[in-house]
Amino acid sequence: MMSYRAPLDDMAFLARSLPDADAIQMITDQAAKMAEQSWLATNASADAEGCHWHDGKVSLPADMRQAFRHYADGGWMGLTMPERWGGQQQSEVLGGFVGEMLTSSNHALSMLPALTMSACRAIIHHASDSLKDEYLPPIIAGRWSATMCMTEAHCGSDLGLVRCKAIPEGQSYRLSGQKIFISYGQHDASDNIIHLVLARLPDAPEGIKGLSLFLVPAQLSDGHDNNVHCIGIEEKMGIHASPTCTLSFENATGFLVGEAHAGIKAMFTMMNEMRLGTGLQGVGLSEHSYQASLSYAQQRLQMRSLSGIKNPDGIADAIIEHPDVRRMLLTQKAFADGGRALACYCAQLLDASKHQDDDDTIKLLELLTPIAKGFCTEVGLESASNAVQIFGGHGYIKDNGVEQLYRDGRIATLYEGTTGIQALDLLGRKVLGNQGASLRLFTKQIHLLCKQNAEHPRLAELVKRLQPYAKEWPDISMKIGMKALQNHDEAGAASVDFLMYSGYVVLGYFHLKMALEADELQHTSVASNEAHTFTSDFLQNKVRLADFYLRRLLPRSTAHKQAMLEGVDSLAPAW
Repeated sequence: MMSYRAPLDDMAFLARSLPDADAIQMITDQAAKMAEQSWLATNASADAEGCHWHDGKVSLPADMRQAFRHYADGGWMGLTMPERWGGQQQSEVLGGFVGEMLTSSNHALSMLPALTMSACRAIIHHASDSLKDEYLPPIIAGRWSATMCMTEAHCGSDLGLVRCKAIPEGQSYRLSGQKIFISYGQHDASDNIIHLVLARLPDAPEGIKGLSLFLVPAQLSDGHDNNVHCIGIEEKMGIHASPTCTLSFENATGFLVGEAHAGIKAMFTMMNEMRLGTGLQGVGLSEHSYQASLSYAQQRLQMRSLSGIKNPDGIADAIIEHPDVRRMLLTQKAFADGGRALACYCAQLLDASKHQDDDDTIKLLELLTPIAKGFCTEVGLESASNAVQIFGGHGYIKDNGVEQLYRDGRIATLYEGTTGIQALDLLGRKVLGNQGASLRLFTKQIHLLCKQNAEHPRLAELVKRLQPYAKEWPDISMKIGMKALQNHDEAGAASVDFLMYSGYVVLGYFHLKMALEADELQHTSVASNEAHTFTSDFLQNKVRLADFYLRRLLPRSTAHKQAMLEGVDSLAPAW
């Protein structure tokens, strides 16, 4: 079994100044034990066994089902949910830390609570009080789970083509149609499954403006089945223990969530939550890949160091002595640490949005959500690929577990919107759509951080490396926007490179910020109590990692800049 240790010090460092820092540390300590023991223990075996479908019923691997029940019965499902329906109403920052641990230790299983809690968000924000009071308590208590049912075989991500029908019948509706790729659409780990389904009313206009959202339980309140049938599960590249179901709704009873023809808005409440959660999957993938790689690189003996023998008593030196292996390890750790800082900041914005109606907070969260989802999953996959590379041939075989990390992580760049869809959302809606207002909010933070530390006694050189991006990023956006006014395809041609450029800059900001804070803790003449939490080596490593990132990874943005400005003409067909 692969080892994994929750990065509790890194989480404590990010949370140290928050009002609930003590509660975060206490609860993450408990979550770490669950992730490291219960969830990790079933990861490889559940992957090997997979799910079983028979006569419309799906069974999970027994050990994984038990791990989920341990989690649900412990009250973890309601960690960030409102107290009104049985939740604990803890911060989203805490929820994010726990979510990262779960996805690091068992990606396939982590999807079940993540989907369920995201469905709760949609119900809380859009459903009637009667639906909330009936369905939220058993879901939050962990007795029931939930899904989102959008995709159909003919439409994929083009939801405007959805055909599933909903016919009014008194106070409810009758739904008919099929949905594919429904994660945990059928399973035996909960007593009931609540489906949130996009469908069309008889008078619905065409396109996404004609979609409504319906709550469709697998079992009705009287205990009868609701004509929701699983007609098969997919054989997939990875996450074998997560059942991906094809569901048939055959005159099933459903209840309208929100207003008629406004389903896409309600569903996007759930999807945006899942996009942030999927970004955490990328962070967790980088973290687990790094830990596995570091352990192997410290033990595996291969060749001698180019700068001289480092292990005179051994037949060879450990591969961690080779610069290229260190490059890959530092890349993994930089993506994990930077991505975690981004996710933590997004969680703080989400917490703030609950308590204040601040337009800037919403704009920042909207800007960073597609970056967190798209960038963190892409670089998480790079981290997993680096793990296979560090292990060499031993990484390509199943025995050591890193090939599973890569297989499982590949899906994160696809669901909740592919990287290309995230990129179009970022550039088209979140940047050009409001004339760069959201982007300027973030680049102002970069500018202020660099301005305040331009003469830093130890880190001025790192500050200088980030500072130009505060102006360059908006300038590039404006250039693309001007070209897109003449040809909308210019935005599509630039979008993915724009997303990756944005991701490198965003993580550069957080790495510099962490380095400055770590340096301050190390060199403050009157150290505060919080400094005693972290060792000098831990703080120094934050500075060293920022140095590596800003010198070796941030420059990748230059290639993305050049590519995105080449324009749509460079994509002329060559077939």
